[in-house]
Amino acid sequence: MTNNFNDIRAYRVGWLLTICDFLFAFPLLQIWAKRTTKSIRLDYLGDRKQIEQDIKQGAFFMTNHRDIVLDAAWLSLMLRVRYFIRPFIGIGNNLFAYKWIEILVRFNRCFVVKRGAGAHAQLENSKQLSAYIRSLRAEGKSIWLAQREGRAKDSNDLTQPSVLHMLTLGEADFYENVKAINICPVSINYEFDPCDYLKAAEMQLKRDNPKWRKRAKDDVLSMKTGIKGYKGNVVYRLTPSINPEIDAMLAAHPEYRELPNKEQLQTVCDIIDRHIHHGYELFERGTEFDAYIESRLALIDIPNKDEAFLREKLYEMYSNPVKNHQIAVESLKLKV
Repeated sequence: MTNNFNDIRAYRVGWLLTICDFLFAFPLLQIWAKRTTKSIRLDYLGDRKQIEQDIKQGAFFMTNHRDIVLDAAWLSLMLRVRYFIRPFIGIGNNLFAYKWIEILVRFNRCFVVKRGAGAHAQLENSKQLSAYIRSLRAEGKSIWLAQREGRAKDSNDLTQPSVLHMLTLGEADFYENVKAINICPVSINYEFDPCDYLKAAEMQLKRDNPKWRKRAKDDVLSMKTGIKGYKGNVVYRLTPSINPEIDAMLAAHPEYRELPNKEQLQTVCDIIDRHIHHGYELFERGTEFDAYIESRLALIDIPNKDEAFLREKLYEMYSNPVKNHQIAVESLKLKV
């Protein structure tokens, strides 16, 4: 690894990682799984043998984003147990409220995604990160990265073109470079989101004051709430690499290679989103769900609390995955 990546790379001390995994990280994750979930499982959508072949080649796991800490941590645990791989994990430096957090996560295969810089600095940061990710993939390493910067507050999970753009910076053939990354979308499904009431509150605060921004302590609160809160059933659903779908799309529409970069980015984002949406687990919501929403509403303590707005946003968080799943299923029927 070159010195060009020293400020963002994951610390790669093999023996220390193994000790941390089996003495601290894995037992701790298993304890929290038992305390805060009804069940947690790794599932598949499509040909499991093909998915496992994709993983053997080194996969770029791109997921929707529900919890700041556990989304990647639990996936890493299950992949390590089942396939003896542990992906490198991208984590935003906005979450480093304290220096010890950065040191700890970088010793646990996390690399730094720099955020909050000016336009020129952000471009340089993106080039550095893109080169680092390509160096990991050249070694056959697997990687986890969320499909967007931050979590979708309303659970309307859509891949940000800027994330895909960053991954392919400095390379000539866009589609071939996307294929070289070997993106395998993963759907992350929580029956109950412990941070739902915090996200609803953030949406009202942002609505009432467009200049409102989260503080470092807000991210710390979200991390604590996400770790400690009850999640019900949790399902991680792996889907195959998107490479065959890109090949089929280009075979049917060779003119897509000549599209402007913005439109090329969106064609691939649409494929990723369709995989993630199709992989959603749809949980049964009985009449007691209304009482659950009211209990979450009662937890919100902000100025000028708009209960009607907040209630609507809470329901929206749980209905958007259902709507997006139905759209994805219908689009696949049309393709057939």
